[in-house]
Amino acid sequence: MSSSPQAQWSNWFHFPVQIYYEDTDFSGVVYHPNFLKYFERAREHVIGAKTLAQLWQQQELGFAVYRSDLIYHDGVEFADVVDVRTRFSVESKYRTLWQQEIWRPDGKKAAVTAHIEMVCMNKKRQLAPMTADLLDALKQQF
Repeated sequence: MSSSPQAQWSNWFHFPVQIYYEDTDFSGVVYHPNFLKYFERAREHVIGAKTLAQLWQQQELGFAVYRSDLIYHDGVEFADVVDVRTRFSVESKYRTLWQQEIWRPDGKKAAVTAHIEMVCMNKKRQLAPMTADLLDALKQQF
């Protein structure tokens, strides 16, 4: 997944996630699809649940994952409280790119890294431009 060389990235956002036993497989290591949920929660906190709800209810717009690339570098275990680090770039009025990492406590490197492409869509599931207000709000995060 590539981004344009002139991409401007937001500041990093941090979101803590407690790892529960239900998140793990029989060995106590997080079951790999659960990382997608952690990344989704972190993106929701960056944009804001209220903003996302208003966007859907008033403008009939929402976001969908178009592409995701995840790399698993290290296991994350039951009882860890991980730091989900997130930053994004507005690629166009239709698309945002997200770089996300999950760090274990005292980790020397990210346990999981992700590159996510999101597109803005309307209720008919058609590509739609983000509103000027939303673009302005996102650009304030830089």
